[in-house]
Amino acid sequence: MRYFFTVLLLAFTYPVFAQTFSGTVYNKERSPLQDATIYNMRTGQHTHSNEAGAFRLKETQKGDSVKVTHVSYQTVYFVIQREVQRIALERSNLQLKEVAINSTLKHLNIISDIDLQTNPVKSSQELLRKVPGLFIGQHAGGGKAEQIFLRGFDIDHGTDINISVDGMPVNMVSHAHGQGYADLHFLIPETIATIDFDKGPYHADKGNLATTGYVAFKTKERLDNSSVTLEAGKFNTFRTLGMFDLVNNNKQSAYVAAEYLMTDGYFVSPQNFNRINMMGKYTAYLPDDDKLSISISHFKSKWDASGQIPQHAVDEGLITRFGSIDNTEGGNTQRTNINLQYLKNIDATTFVKSSAFFSHYSFELYSNFTFFLEDTVNGDQIRQKEDRNIFGFESALNKTFSSAASLQAGLGLRNDDVNNIELSHTVNRKTTLKQIQLGDINETNLYGYVSSEIKAGKWLINPAVRIDHLEFNYVDKLAAAYSTQSQNKSIISPKLNFLYNPSSRIQYFLKLGKGFHSNDTRVVVAQSGHEILPAAYGADLGLIWKPLPSLVVNTALWYLYLEQEFVYVGDVGIVEPSGKTTRKGVDIGARYQLGKWIFINGDLTYTHARANDAAKGENYIPLAPKITATGGISIKHPSGVSAGINSRYLGHRPANEDNSIVAKGYCVTDANVNYQWDHLSIGLITENIFNTAWNETQFATESRLKNEAAPVEEIHFTPGTPFNIRGVLRYNF
Repeated sequence: MRYFFTVLLLAFTYPVFAQTFSGTVYNKERSPLQDATIYNMRTGQHTHSNEAGAFRLKETQKGDSVKVTHVSYQTVYFVIQREVQRIALERSNLQLKEVAINSTLKHLNIISDIDLQTNPVKSSQELLRKVPGLFIGQHAGGGKAEQIFLRGFDIDHGTDINISVDGMPVNMVSHAHGQGYADLHFLIPETIATIDFDKGPYHADKGNLATTGYVAFKTKERLDNSSVTLEAGKFNTFRTLGMFDLVNNNKQSAYVAAEYLMTDGYFVSPQNFNRINMMGKYTAYLPDDDKLSISISHFKSKWDASGQIPQHAVDEGLITRFGSIDNTEGGNTQRTNINLQYLKNIDATTFVKSSAFFSHYSFELYSNFTFFLEDTVNGDQIRQKEDRNIFGFESALNKTFSSAASLQAGLGLRNDDVNNIELSHTVNRKTTLKQIQLGDINETNLYGYVSSEIKAGKWLINPAVRIDHLEFNYVDKLAAAYSTQSQNKSIISPKLNFLYNPSSRIQYFLKLGKGFHSNDTRVVVAQSGHEILPAAYGADLGLIWKPLPSLVVNTALWYLYLEQEFVYVGDVGIVEPSGKTTRKGVDIGARYQLGKWIFINGDLTYTHARANDAAKGENYIPLAPKITATGGISIKHPSGVSAGINSRYLGHRPANEDNSIVAKGYCVTDANVNYQWDHLSIGLITENIFNTAWNETQFATESRLKNEAAPVEEIHFTPGTPFNIRGVLRYNF
């Protein structure tokens, strides 16, 4: 730790000997552009713009030629005539040859920027798939948060990945269904501007749950135009979307978006799914380049579900792949968000970004995983329910001391007030047979962090440290007497990252860090505060490289160790211990532009995941993906034609600890085509074009069907979509 703080101290003392050129990068609406690359063509020195659009480029002199690039913006060349300059960029079609490898900690964002431009998100389920190597699965009628897989983790619904939208957390700690539950369905895909992501616990501004990594979505500040979209397809699927540009000038911007989706799904029992989304965002561009944004959104969803079905019921012809054992599963949920963001420029080298948010959330889910295993008469259906208010804020100081040193320091708080969090045994979604768990949770996370960037030649060194303090309170409403059970715990998470950029075409990196995920409050009080904040220790070694002007390659060797933890199993209301685990693997990805309008992408991951304390052969981690691969080709032709075809492969993986039950892998291919003519566009979106029979989610579960003499432990699955097609009509105005 002494060496860690010594390196941190260098951030304030590293000398600068060369003249520095500084400025700000904007778009035509005068909004600051982050991650633009500013390249000195004489010296080869380069830097990037920060969140306020500001940059500082050292070792420059008057008369130097400079090139400024940004994804999907025209490259600008100019000669330095003064020390400070404002640079405006005009939009253009993406050209990979103009993309530079930034000397920035958020180096992987170049991948998501390219993917968003070449293959835009077409549904809320695709949002997380923009993270290379991340797979999702839906197993409750489309209304439940997706199951997530990344780096050898079955993350469940968000236990080990930190997800946010405009700085507002998506994950729900101490959730009725599972820790870290992250329902992103309130986010309208067409409102997304950028996706910031990284894998591993290496960023000080990302705290609880950021063990395998984080995903931070940023919504648009303004619309290019208003639009109305209609979609219709198989399985009685219908979607309508309206996006309306209200104000759009240099001083302010505002828009509203509204979405409605309904479908019966491809199951024998109709899903009766419907969802409504509404969002409004206002941004004021204030004097001195300050900025104030406020967004309000509301989301509501209701659905029926067929749930997971046992393999032997299909094999014996009792039901089809799309049938059900209990078709009364399903639920409803809603969330209302208010989010405020303020960027204040103190001077040319200092800005403060502050945010505050409030969410009201409700959730009710009916499931039946074991059918008649426990209750042979009424069945094993359960209800999980909660009502929650979330309040939080964060303020982060960003200070540039010189072209060689900068600092970010932040403080924040999040409070979750969860009322009547419930687990009950029910019948037919109407009758409550028994309340298994019922209580109130109040959980608070107070945190602070310091992160520095030190540039020494072609090196960027990032020492950082984060401190989190958590308070847990639980009132058990089923207890005979009133009592508040309380525990608290603090954890320190140091980080140390090294980036080496010999040129704007290659970057090597070594990332080291400690992260954590909190356990459910009911676990914390049950364990009397012991081993309640399991730490994760990670390391990544890799590079991002442009071996050819139109080819971007990224690869990483990585390692992640997770400490002992206790898990609250929300489906049965018990606490289960889980031992130490080690995961290691390799990630490989490539993005290539063929000609001017054809883009090719591919990602491959391999993971070795094992439990440390179990005997060999019994140390498999259930549902940990071993091999994943994705690839596709997209076309964006100047005539207005755009199209794409994308495949994803998830290999076989163990479903239990001794690998005696295997979750079968799958390969699914989707395709789309669209034609833009003036203000009108028409398109087709297809899923599973080869009509592959695949299982979207799978679990090794012991269950019993009605009138069966004995239970059976085997794969229970939710089938993936068969061939599906829908048409899209959009009018821009």
